[in-house]
Amino acid sequence: MATCNFSPDAGGIRPYRYQDGVLRLLDQRRLPNEETWLDYRDYRGVAEAIRSMVVRGAPAIGIAAAFGAWFGARDIQAESFEDFCTEFAQVCAVLAATRPTAVNLCWALERMQSLVRANREQPTVNLKIALEYEALAIAEDDLRLNRAMGRHGESLLADGARILTHCNAGALATGGYGTALGVIRAAVATGKKLSVYADETRPWLQGARLTAWELQRDGIPVTLICDNMAGWLMAQGKIDAVIVGADRIAANGDTANKIGTYSVAVLAKEHDIPFYVAAPTSTIDLTLADGSLIPIEERSPREVTHLGEQRLAPEGVAVYNPAFDVTPARLISAIITENGVARADYRPRLAELVAKRR
Repeated sequence: MATCNFSPDAGGIRPYRYQDGVLRLLDQRRLPNEETWLDYRDYRGVAEAIRSMVVRGAPAIGIAAAFGAWFGARDIQAESFEDFCTEFAQVCAVLAATRPTAVNLCWALERMQSLVRANREQPTVNLKIALEYEALAIAEDDLRLNRAMGRHGESLLADGARILTHCNAGALATGGYGTALGVIRAAVATGKKLSVYADETRPWLQGARLTAWELQRDGIPVTLICDNMAGWLMAQGKIDAVIVGADRIAANGDTANKIGTYSVAVLAKEHDIPFYVAAPTSTIDLTLADGSLIPIEERSPREVTHLGEQRLAPEGVAVYNPAFDVTPARLISAIITENGVARADYRPRLAELVAKRR
């Protein structure tokens, strides 16, 4: 068994550890009050961890899914390549069904399946070994790409800038370091004095629970605000730039991110504030012409009606709880990737940046 033991570094804690065939996930539902690690040894357990948001954030979901696929492959008893391939496809289908919006999930699973298809002459024991190392490679690649993204994006943030971010696009949402927060971390590392306003991000409160926690750990000044305060801060001239992550970016630049992102983008446009998206090229889905084709996950009404065990809304009230919204490309000032920065017209530039990855 391969081993990869991870610990906190200057880029924030990594949300997973892998050792001796066991995937340990930091239970993000319990932060910031408890740092609890849960162990997973089979793909169905990993699928449930993704579905129930033990692990969340598009890149981190992809990493967890890759290890889940490896667990599934490890337990396949089939000897022939055809039978192995059939069972492995079923494993990947279970994992792919957990969160429909985050494209990194399917991207990571396709990378695992592509490795199998490219090695059909190998005995299944060799395929299993190769898949374990591929999962580790996906995890390590993500950390490297986040740091590259930070280097490309930090020049967009001026010294002294006050940054608004929505949801959590930091180390916890990735293999470490972060996408949106990675750009902020990279700017701070150059000596820039930045401060951050973190939207609370209802209903899961990722900004309040996770982003604020991460930035405090790094010593980056952070102020928590309610979601409905952002426009007033902009009107007062207290926001210099907005930077967010992404769960899926269509070929034309339309971007799906945590619900509430679209509202922030509209406000930023009204107040002539740059609105940046930071995401790896694995988040770009060139098969979708525009954002209207991005599937939007709808989650349990309980996330809106309750806070923990405490009911906030009247019994029986109708609830609509989409987990994501889509920000049109025309509201986005730039998209930051590990291969460079894209500005409108996004379609040819995003295709160029994705091609550099291959």
